Amino acid sequence: MKLILYSKPGCHLCEGLEEKLRQMENLAIELEIRDITTREDWFAAYEYEVPVLTLRHRGWRRGDREEILPRPNPRASVLLLERMLQKYV
Repeated sequence: MKLILYSKPGCHLCEGLEEKLRQMENLAIELEIRDITTREDWFAAYEYEVPVLTLRHRGWRRGDREEILPRPNPRASVLLLERMLQKYV
């Protein structure tokens, strides 16, 4: 499972979600962090929305695409975050 976290420097919600994603042990994920301040298109899309978590789907016909996942509650435990993500595996 490849997850992409759109984030920006100084975003405490982003940092908290990243920390929880890195603590997960029961779900194998590949995590990519994208700083929205490094690209104009990311910044325009997510300036007021971060953190944004997407799931990358690799398709042989239509190429790669990203599905935006529901934003987890910042108070959710690592276990609850894992359960939420298991629905998308």
